[in-house]
Amino acid sequence: MRLLTEPAFVVRLARYVLGLPTPKDTEDRRVLEQVIFGHYCALEDVRRVLFVGCRSYTRHYERHYFRDHEFWTLEPDRRARRFGARRHVIAPLERLAEHFPEGAFDLILCNGVYGFGLDTHAQCEAAFEQCFTRLRDGGHFMLGWNDVPARTPVPLAQIESLGLFTPAALPALGTWRYLTATGHRHVYDFYRRLKPPSGGAVSSRQVRALGLG
Repeated sequence: MRLLTEPAFVVRLARYVLGLPTPKDTEDRRVLEQVIFGHYCALEDVRRVLFVGCRSYTRHYERHYFRDHEFWTLEPDRRARRFGARRHVIAPLERLAEHFPEGAFDLILCNGVYGFGLDTHAQCEAAFEQCFTRLRDGGHFMLGWNDVPARTPVPLAQIESLGLFTPAALPALGTWRYLTATGHRHVYDFYRRLKPPSGGAVSSRQVRALGLG
């Protein structure tokens, strides 16, 4: 019961009741909010953004980080609508194509969804394929996930639609796959939707430019 009386918990509870932002004070959220958001918000060609998955600690994302963007949220739980953006869709990620046309977004941020709702091979294939088609050519895709058995229901290497993307190192982190210092081994993967040349594969020059080779 000590947790219920600790100052940090009391403050979070009070902010939640008052409808104020309740950000998480964890390393994975620090990396997401201070490093990853900062990188993407600084890109001039990123204007239309989709954030997948809404909870109390994401409520402030639109007005604090993406107020100058066309910012959308997507979440299947109707009860979480109050944590989403002004532009919000109630739907699972695997039904994304029912709500947006091809090439609708410059950036899709999918954090804490794989293993938390995307739990079958069919769901993952549909979700990531639709993320790919709903990004413009050159668009960015981030996947945040927990690298623990209980939250990796389908090995990522076995999801063919994820292979449509090209891994792309985030300059601020120096890698396309970043493991945070957390007990749940939260990982961020960074991808691009790159239009392949006529040969059908990404060139070695593109690979080097992305920091992969």
